Amino acid sequence: MELMSSVRCDLGLLNKYDQPLPRYTSYPPATELSTDFASERFRQALATGKDQQIPLSLYCHIPFCETPCFFCGCNTVITQHKQVADPYLRYLIRNIQQVAERVEGDRIVHQLHWGGGTPNYLSWPQIELLWHALHDAFSFDPAAELSIEVNPCYIDRNTVFFLRELGFNRISFGIQDFDPQVQIAVNRIQPEELLFNVMSWIQEADFDSVNVDLIYGLPHQTVTTFANTVQKTIQLNPDRIAVFNFAYMPQLIPVQRQLPAHALPDKAEKLAMLQQTITQLEGNGYCFIGMDHFAKPNDELALAQKAGQLHRNFQGYTTKPESDLLGFGLSAISMLQDVYTQNHKRLKDYYQAIDNTPFPIAKGVGLSDDDQVRRAVIMELMCQFQLSQTAIEEKYHLTFNQAFDQYFAAEKSALQALATDGLVELSPNQIQVTPTGRLLIRNIAAVFDTYLRSHTNQRFSQSI
Repeated sequence: MELMSSVRCDLGLLNKYDQPLPRYTSYPPATELSTDFASERFRQALATGKDQQIPLSLYCHIPFCETPCFFCGCNTVITQHKQVADPYLRYLIRNIQQVAERVEGDRIVHQLHWGGGTPNYLSWPQIELLWHALHDAFSFDPAAELSIEVNPCYIDRNTVFFLRELGFNRISFGIQDFDPQVQIAVNRIQPEELLFNVMSWIQEADFDSVNVDLIYGLPHQTVTTFANTVQKTIQLNPDRIAVFNFAYMPQLIPVQRQLPAHALPDKAEKLAMLQQTITQLEGNGYCFIGMDHFAKPNDELALAQKAGQLHRNFQGYTTKPESDLLGFGLSAISMLQDVYTQNHKRLKDYYQAIDNTPFPIAKGVGLSDDDQVRRAVIMELMCQFQLSQTAIEEKYHLTFNQAFDQYFAAEKSALQALATDGLVELSPNQIQVTPTGRLLIRNIAAVFDTYLRSHTNQRFSQSI
């Protein structure tokens, strides 16, 4: 399958369609998880995955950070008292064992990711303890993707090599912005020399893939300053670059109230930053993967998308086959074939649940047959930028009376309006996202989202 090699930035359409929408790392969106959920449903989903020998993807959440980043919306625990990690690891490993006992069998782990927070907040012995607990509990594919996020402010060359020698083969770190004024405003001080040193250590340690994160829309950013950040990022030569739109939501994320709101760039400036960033990255050989992700053309993400084999889950884009994602730790989300769950978000509640219940689940949602069909449609559009209606009909056994066009009659009508604006091209059996539509893929996916009707706009970030 050959996809368009570029993305077109139409500022008029970006303004027209910019609205609060889910990011569609899942469907139904995570906002549908409810406390009215029986953990028995999770147990049943584990059993189903075991019977069907569905591969596994594992996520471990390390919530601790020494200092807060004022832009951050992650579930974190801010403390410089490192001893707090000892009881957390004990409970985290119990959480892993609780689930692993019910997985059993020969299910293979294709993907492992440690996120946070700051995973390198942990000491070397603590990292080793968790690493071995996971490998004792599960069977790993020798070619598994084993990735970790690190904060460059708290890492040195020896730790980089320790992580590689332990077995991690992928690594990610946040840059956000090179500009010192921006770094001060968001409380993330990372001198340019430090960032280049960290990348040099990672490259010397020979990690298979390196991802860096940038954020546009932060205080004091301009088109010129952010273009400078992007250029320096290109000089770092990472395999993947994520360029996130900053969602300023102080009513939901209290730490953002410490940002200088008067210094935030306006919508026009943000759109200009996005347009300039796309031009810079594509001009330097990076492929637009989707949403806010770019990769080198020889990166697995780009190759998988070209082959029509890209996937997406709560961890973002992935090259691995459809798997059961098991989330461990505070606030971690599990994503099974017909069940999503999220663990408790507070340490006290998380510990108490592990002591007293089979799983530390705070909320969840069971997927209906309709949810699963719509999920397949949305994920195919999000990942491949095109959809074969026939493939959906065959996979989900849609009958003649409920063929794709009949099943999604209202949605096909809504797509016509998007086609008029040049976001999609419709043919009898295919939906094709155009270069203009690729930046508005959340809007296209939202056509198939039946849950949006009950949401208030405050629950989601802007689509651009």
